[in-house]
Amino acid sequence: MRVVLQIVKEAHVDLEGKTISSIGKGFVLLVGFCVEDNEAIAKKMAEKIAKLRIFPDENGKTNLSLEKVDGEILSVSQFTLYGSVKEGNRPSFVEAMPQQKAGDMYQYFLSELGKLVPRLQSNVFHTDCQVHIVNDGPFTLMLDSKELIK
Repeated sequence: MRVVLQIVKEAHVDLEGKTISSIGKGFVLLVGFCVEDNEAIAKKMAEKIAKLRIFPDENGKTNLSLEKVDGEILSVSQFTLYGSVKEGNRPSFVEAMPQQKAGDMYQYFLSELGKLVPRLQSNVFHTDCQVHIVNDGPFTLMLDSKELIK
């Protein structure tokens, strides 16, 4: 499982010209699953994200959690995080979890994250949407379950 996490001042997702979800200060998550992922990995990733202390405190140190800053999360499914361009110039997505299973896994991830972060928005899985992000910093992290969860 891979998650690109960005701290944002605000963000929203549009689908067919209409805003379907929006947040103020918080995280935007771009979330992808590989064929090896399972519910245990998704749950651990949700727990890790909810506990991250990456907002600045009064001394400018990254020390505050999402909860401490009354933040929100906008999660967006992103299978292309498992695109590989090792060979050739066109991405291969053989490592990405198949669509149906990935949709179920994404819903499970959202349900686990929602237990920890009450202000959670998301996109509609497997849709062509537009994500509008106002980065803060910018501050971006790449979380990979293969590195975080052993």
